[in-house]
Amino acid sequence: MIKKPIILLALVFLSIGLDAQTISKGDLGGGINSIQTAVPFLTIAPDSRGGSMGDLGAATTPDVNSQFWNPAKYAFMESEVGVSLTYTPWLRNLINDINLTYLAGYYRFRPDQTISASLRYFSFGDITFTGGSGNTVKKFKPNEFSFDVGYSRLFGKKISGAIAFRYIRSDLTGGYSNSGASSAGQAFAADIAAYYQQPIMIADKKGEMAFGANISNIGTKLSYNEDQKKDFIPMNFRLGGRATAFLDQYNKISVALDFNKLLVPTPPIYDIDGNIVKGKNNNISVTKALFQSFYDAPDGFSEEVKEIAYSIGAEYTYANQFSVRSGYFHESEMKGNRKYYSVGAGVKYNYFNLDFAYLIPASGRNNPMANTVRFTLTFQMESGNSNRR
Repeated sequence: MIKKPIILLALVFLSIGLDAQTISKGDLGGGINSIQTAVPFLTIAPDSRGGSMGDLGAATTPDVNSQFWNPAKYAFMESEVGVSLTYTPWLRNLINDINLTYLAGYYRFRPDQTISASLRYFSFGDITFTGGSGNTVKKFKPNEFSFDVGYSRLFGKKISGAIAFRYIRSDLTGGYSNSGASSAGQAFAADIAAYYQQPIMIADKKGEMAFGANISNIGTKLSYNEDQKKDFIPMNFRLGGRATAFLDQYNKISVALDFNKLLVPTPPIYDIDGNIVKGKNNNISVTKALFQSFYDAPDGFSEEVKEIAYSIGAEYTYANQFSVRSGYFHESEMKGNRKYYSVGAGVKYNYFNLDFAYLIPASGRNNPMANTVRFTLTFQMESGNSNRR
């Protein structure tokens, strides 16, 4: 038994990945048929800048937190080294000890090559396990974390590519279980990314356009016991674009758009005997899933389109020292119904940046980050004048 209400832990899982936890059986009838994955904390936007623009970053101007959005952007950084730290409260309206901490950094060791790394740690707070008589068995802090390293390289003046490798660990019980064996789940994954940018003219103003793509979390399945069936981690395809206008030497404005699709099989529809009557078998290999995820929705193409979430955001920057941002995130009601606006700002002083983000739910359901402020502190050594950020 668990002394601290187990419903709280259930709410955490639900709030992190409602888009990944519900499976409909029977005729869909327009109902929910969300995609199921393990460790959905990997999909949480970890930094304030991307979070304040509707959770996007595939093609935004490169920054220290590019490791999550698109590590290929690091090759275009104009500074030699940078480090950032982000703190994100979670379910703050219910409890104050659940949070996500994100640490990221990079080092450009050659003009055309950069290495990067990040650490993501999600804490579920304190939980007390008790025996049948109410006696305390153990106290534990359920947690999940991932650590990754990346390498990015320029392939010309306008295009770059990157790869990243990730270790993932999820420990929700500390080995405690009332029945059967329980252990921490572990997985390994990789990202493949590309980024392209070039100068353009917007009306009579100088500008820049960019495109980015990142296939992330291509990796092994994860399980918390010795069962043969394991769950997919959230393999994801992110595609985005950006346009930036330099209004004058002090003012610039950018607009960006991202599309996201989980590369995980869609749950099929079963009859009362457990036979698949619509859709395809989702107990398949990782390699097959990467391709099948584009054509396996039970309701066909119309449902596949609903599995694509989109974000749109804008950023205004003055003198590369002050920024204001806003954005919107949209997900189909059938695939999780996450809809929210976001706002934020950033200020730069010498080598330091301080950014914050605030989320405003828009779908009628609460959000685990509602009424909370996310902070990111960044240290970056400049190596020349930059008008990008």
